[in-house]
Amino acid sequence: MTVYLNGSFMPIEQAQVPVLDRGFIFGDGVYEVIPVYSRRPFRLDGHLSRLQNSLDGIRLPNPYAKEHWADLIAELIERNASEDQYLYLHITRGVAQRDHPFPCPPVQPTVFLMSSPLNTPPAQLLQSGVSAITATDNRWLRCDIKAISLLPNLLLRQLAVDADCSETILFREDLYLTEGTASNIFVVRNGCLLTPPKSHLMLPGVTYDVLLELAVAHGVSVEMRQISKDELLAADELFLTSSTRELQPIIRVDGQAIGNGRPGAVFARMNELYQSFKREVMRGV
Repeated sequence: MTVYLNGSFMPIEQAQVPVLDRGFIFGDGVYEVIPVYSRRPFRLDGHLSRLQNSLDGIRLPNPYAKEHWADLIAELIERNASEDQYLYLHITRGVAQRDHPFPCPPVQPTVFLMSSPLNTPPAQLLQSGVSAITATDNRWLRCDIKAISLLPNLLLRQLAVDADCSETILFREDLYLTEGTASNIFVVRNGCLLTPPKSHLMLPGVTYDVLLELAVAHGVSVEMRQISKDELLAADELFLTSSTRELQPIIRVDGQAIGNGRPGAVFARMNELYQSFKREVMRGV
C-alpha cells in the first residue's frame, strides 16, 4: 500500500508521525473518506467541501487548495492497485508541546492520505438485510464536524457488535433520530422517504445527498423532519447509507421486525437508482 504523508508518497510501513502530534495527544484533527469507482473519486467536490467545513469547525486552515487536493488524490489512486478504492484523508493541527491551547505561532499541519480496496455490499446481504439496535446519542454537539476523536462512535458501534448487529441507530435523549454510528438512516412510511434534516447533531452525508437528489429526480416522495423512535420502529422499511457501505436494508431493530421483516420495494428502487448512477456517472457504462 502506498500512502501520502506530509509531502511524500511512500510505502505504509515507512510512514511515521511524532508522538507529540496533536492528533495522537488530543485527537485534534479531522478526516474524510472518499469512495473511488473505476479509479474515479465519487463526488470529489462534495467530499472536499465537507472536509473544508470540518477544518473550519476546528479553526484549522486548509493546508492545500482544492486543486492540489485533487492532484494528490489522483496520484494516490494511480499508485494503488484496486480499481475500486476508498481514500482516507487525515489532517491534524501538527506537532507541538502538549498544551491545550492551539500552538502559537501555528505549526505545520500533519497531512496523511491512504487508500484501501473498496468492497461493495454482497448481493446476499442486500436480499436478506441486516439488524440494528438503538441507543441514546451521547456524543458531543458538533457531530457535523468529521473529527478524528471517534471514541463515542466506537463505543456505540461496539454495542451493535456485541448484539451481533450491523449498526447502532442513535436518538437524542431517546426522543428523535439523528443517525447511525457511521451511517445516515432513512425511514419509509407509505412509500415516502423520511430522514432527519441536516443539523449540528449529525454528519452531512454525501451519499445521503445523492440519495435525496435521486429520489426527487425520480418522483419518490421525501420528507425531512424529526423522527421519533416509535415512528422508526413502526416503519414499513428502514435502510442505512454511507460512503463505504452504500445502501443496506435494516430488517430488524432491537429484536423487532421492521415491516414484514424483509427488504422492501422502496429500498430496492433507491438502490437500483444509486447503482445506475454509479454505472453511468462514475464508471461511464
